[in-house]
Amino acid sequence: MNSSYQQPTRRRGRIVFFIWRNLPRLIFLALCLLIIMLAFAIAGKRSAIQAEQEAAVKQERPPVNTVVLPVQPAPISNRLNLPGVVEEWVRLDLMAEVSGTVEQVLVKEGQPVQAGDLLLQIEDDDYRIARDRAEATYSLARADFLRDQKVHAKGVIPVAELEAQKTRMQTAKADLDNARLLLERCRVTAPIDGIVRRLDAKEGMFLGIGDPIGVILQIDRVKAVIGIPESDITAVRKLEQIDVQIRALDDRIVAGSRSFLSASPDSMARLYRLELALDNSGHAILPGMFVRADIVKDRKPEALAVPLYSIISRNNEQYVYIEEDGVAKKRPVTTGIAEKWLVEIVSGLNAGDRVIVEGHRDVEDGRPVQVVRVLSDAGDNLP
Repeated sequence: MNSSYQQPTRRRGRIVFFIWRNLPRLIFLALCLLIIMLAFAIAGKRSAIQAEQEAAVKQERPPVNTVVLPVQPAPISNRLNLPGVVEEWVRLDLMAEVSGTVEQVLVKEGQPVQAGDLLLQIEDDDYRIARDRAEATYSLARADFLRDQKVHAKGVIPVAELEAQKTRMQTAKADLDNARLLLERCRVTAPIDGIVRRLDAKEGMFLGIGDPIGVILQIDRVKAVIGIPESDITAVRKLEQIDVQIRALDDRIVAGSRSFLSASPDSMARLYRLELALDNSGHAILPGMFVRADIVKDRKPEALAVPLYSIISRNNEQYVYIEEDGVAKKRPVTTGIAEKWLVEIVSGLNAGDRVIVEGHRDVEDGRPVQVVRVLSDAGDNLP
């Protein structure tokens, strides 16, 4: 007896036979489809529930208290504040031009002097005697020359003898001029108006030629010396006037005019020497005082600026939050020059935008905010 199934020959029979033989597979496919449909349904329901929960949380969160600053066009400058020191306008080191003993010192250290004032006297007896001898020698030589000149006119002496006598007279005159000059140099006088900074010569001291006598400083005007970095030399070269602040004079601001800018750096730090002339007619500014130079490299009269701390930087992005209709809105910005703690906003803000400057780190885009204070100026103090 054959146990194998006989495949039906009719169409309905073949369909029933196919279903019967593949029933397990069909049940498995049906179960798989049912599971997939249930998974999609569960995911959709979960998303809906999560959205409802987020909306509920957002509605439940209270508004963040904030302080805002309406930005308006205002001037801003790119400034460079550098230290420096005051130096005298002229420094003269006095040296002895003749040798001798100091007979009298007529000034003191710190004393103001004018050009021509007598500073000290060197004993001049030897130089006076030398001058008198030179005068006598010159008088004799001149008298001999004048006599020989008359004799030569009569043809008694030759020209060569007359020329030799003339040379002796001229030599005696040069010796006399030198003797007078040395005698005059025994009186040491001030070559310029200034202040006696130091006196090395003392009464009774013997001075040789070239020995130091003292130092005179000219401080009717002084110079503020500033070291300029290489990166800022181009901007500084365009400036003719720079204000300096003198700490020792209660932070007095003095206008300085550019008098010198070195063509090469003076040190390994690559700093260029800038000298600013300062008026000092009252002698209040003294050499050695420290100053700070306020160098304005660039100035924009109509710029939008916000406090530096109001700008958030994350993931190579800079942005601020503004308040609009009680909601915080994120605004990416591009910054420009900075002055103290203010930063120029080149793009991203418009005049009148209310920038959140306090509470901005507690909000996100679209979060409700409550404005507790509106600043009238970026310089207002925050609560």
